[in-house]
Amino acid sequence: MSEQNVDIVVIGLGPGGEYAAQKLAEAGLAVVGVERALVGGECPFYGCIPSKMMIRAADTLAEARRATSLGGEVDVRPDWGLVATRIDKQATNHWDDSSHTSRLEAAGVRIVRGQGRLDGPGRVVVDTDAGVQTYVAARGVVLNAGTEPAVPPVDGLAGTPYWTNREVMRLTELPDSLAVLGGGPIGAELAQAFARFGVRVTVVEMAERILGPVEPEASAVIADVFAREGIEVVTGVEVTRVTHDGGFALLLADGRTVEAEQLLVATGRRPNLAGLGLETVGLDPGARTIETDERQRAGERLWAVGDITGKGQFTHVSMYQGEIVVGDVLGGDGPTADYRALSWVTFTDPEVAAVGLSERQARDAGIRVVTALADIPESTRGWIHQAGNDGIVKVVADADRGILVGATVVAPYGGEVLGLLATAVHAEVPVATLRRMHFAYPTFHRTIETALDSLGL
Repeated sequence: MSEQNVDIVVIGLGPGGEYAAQKLAEAGLAVVGVERALVGGECPFYGCIPSKMMIRAADTLAEARRATSLGGEVDVRPDWGLVATRIDKQATNHWDDSSHTSRLEAAGVRIVRGQGRLDGPGRVVVDTDAGVQTYVAARGVVLNAGTEPAVPPVDGLAGTPYWTNREVMRLTELPDSLAVLGGGPIGAELAQAFARFGVRVTVVEMAERILGPVEPEASAVIADVFAREGIEVVTGVEVTRVTHDGGFALLLADGRTVEAEQLLVATGRRPNLAGLGLETVGLDPGARTIETDERQRAGERLWAVGDITGKGQFTHVSMYQGEIVVGDVLGGDGPTADYRALSWVTFTDPEVAAVGLSERQARDAGIRVVTALADIPESTRGWIHQAGNDGIVKVVADADRGILVGATVVAPYGGEVLGLLATAVHAEVPVATLRRMHFAYPTFHRTIETALDSLGL
């Protein structure tokens, strides 16, 4: 067993770990990056990038079909081969991470392939193909272990050839029918994308509605769109058993059966904390997430970033946290972590974008809440847009302070419309100030003004 002294060890080179490793190496530190899979993590190979390529292609098909009511007849013939080729060549480079490794190595990061685990403060043991290696990090260790698809313990499921998001990104041909277990962001996005390519899709969600964490009004918009697009949505029922015999059959608790050629399991993500050696640094190995302070510190000479912190399974959060870690390691006085205005987007069509607190979260926090809702179709831009103009803008305000604490946009390009609202929540801009702004006409963005005017603040 070899033992080497370095400055920093980063376990897991997803977006946040990759960012921290590169910046710390560029600052002159001796950095070792440990990765057991693809450098770059889930996002560029199995998540954000390839999935949005699928969605972009599916959205163009939907928009072409809308031309019939707006501009004329269009012959739409889907070709999944174009999508598969683009993902293979442009997004993943045939699932080759050399573009990521070369950038890190150019910055001075030493990449070690293998399973890393903690072995006390500042110590990391890595199981590699060449044997066990131990690193002693003078500055400390950054954990960015990430997550993997969570598969529920449904009777019979484990023995079937189900798909997760990872298998889906490698598809070269589509099935005739697909059951999607889970109606969260991943399930909803992929269900709609495949349906627009002609797949018969059924979404099964145990909760009472799809996209459960979002505002109920937002969930209702997407459920209505799905119904009109022929996507069957089954909610509020548990899957008790899964069988596979040439095709899948999902037995539901109410006696119904959902049958499909293929099954996509999209029931969330599970942090990769098992076997990470957390007990050697005084942390609970059975914890669901790793708690951190405002500088992402998780213990003595230990930082954590990304999905494992429980602050949101988003690439932008991981990189945000990575930047904070870099500043702390280098002794800077930069900003500390602030999640009041955490924003995110689910890329269904229309997009569902949100920032800050939902109405329920705000009320649970003891805030005297006032809310307002504006409908996208009733705006001038929505009326002009017509086909595909579903959506809402909902704002959640603190009545005592006269500021927004949260907002949700469901609209075409909803993620872009969210920008002003994210700024307002983050900077605590008074509602009175927002109402005096100019809102360009005619834009989807202008619907924000309508919602603000209805607050009565």
